[in-house]
Amino acid sequence: MPRARIALAEEVEYLSILDEQANVDVALDPRLPPHELQRLYRTLLLGRRFDERMIMLSRQGRIGNYPPYRGQEAASLGPAWVLRRDDWIVPSFRELIALIHHGWPMHRLILGWWGGHEIGAQPPEGVNALPLCGPVAGQCLHAAGLAWGSKLAGRDAVAVCFIGDGGTSEGDFHEAMNVAGVFRLPLIMIVQNNHWAISTPRSRQTASATFVQKAVGYGVPAVQVDGNDILAMIVATRAAVDRARAGGGATLIEAVTYRLGPHSTSDDPKKYRNPAEVEPWEKREPLIRFRKYMEARGLLTDATQALIEAEIDAQIVAEIALAEQYRPVETEPFDHCFAEMPDHLVRQRAEFEHYLRVRGGGAAPAPAAAIPSAPPRLPVDRFTPTVPVV
Repeated sequence: MPRARIALAEEVEYLSILDEQANVDVALDPRLPPHELQRLYRTLLLGRRFDERMIMLSRQGRIGNYPPYRGQEAASLGPAWVLRRDDWIVPSFRELIALIHHGWPMHRLILGWWGGHEIGAQPPEGVNALPLCGPVAGQCLHAAGLAWGSKLAGRDAVAVCFIGDGGTSEGDFHEAMNVAGVFRLPLIMIVQNNHWAISTPRSRQTASATFVQKAVGYGVPAVQVDGNDILAMIVATRAAVDRARAGGGATLIEAVTYRLGPHSTSDDPKKYRNPAEVEPWEKREPLIRFRKYMEARGLLTDATQALIEAEIDAQIVAEIALAEQYRPVETEPFDHCFAEMPDHLVRQRAEFEHYLRVRGGGAAPAPAAAIPSAPPRLPVDRFTPTVPVV
């Protein structure tokens, strides 16, 4: 039989609405009302200032190693902005502003990921967002599971999963994409192409011309978006969410952005990255671009900027104070892993409590048979706040 060709649709669509000079494509403009644009700008600025403060806390030794996200705020906040409260956010480790917008308090983020406290990894009641994920791409399978659960339950809630370009080389990403394509799951996969996976450049991550085309093999539609354009990220995600709610299945969005800072506060990018490469991206970063747009619309003045800065600073200071007033107990690692503690952990926790009492000068350790099988659970929150949260 003669050879035949199979036609595959591999055209890649690229979306950009707001350019570096704050020029807007009027045909694509989502036309957000002024009050929403002002809230959007304030939240974007909050993300930047919180990131800067977290770097300072890390340098001061008040929290552990921290991964900055300057330059990637729009790629994170844009998708979160269009979601309902019953939708799920499944982050990697740079999506702080998405989590904050979705309802995760800043002091919990400080406590959990970089403070080392177990409670910080527990989603607050009523907040549909998983904790930050350090293992690369491990969150993808959780996101697919949440999307599948939503579909099986007959709900139209979606799951938005964030992953870096390096994560697309992991098997978990491909497994999640495969099941999302096969079962038409309401999953939105946001690939943040920030050009670097620690010290591995994008050129060594994949031979594909884009990350978008990886979705073709799974039968999932995809779009490449200017990840530094908050309006484009909102428009692209909204279209994907509407499609998912209508039963159309998953979408992959490649957000083309750039990691302006180091991979983490223990990283020195000058050892593997030419500073000249960073300079053009500094001019393309989302906050400068969106501020120009707001000023051109008459929605932001120097006086308004100063007022917003003061409000944000007070808010962040209060959240840091709240986090640092937290008083953990030594049995905390047992308390936040399972809704119902397994019997073997119940016994281990009781033994540990006896050890603590002995170490503190209390009674001698009881024999194993005398150790209670079900000690009372500690309260979830042990804060003693004295600073009001703004």
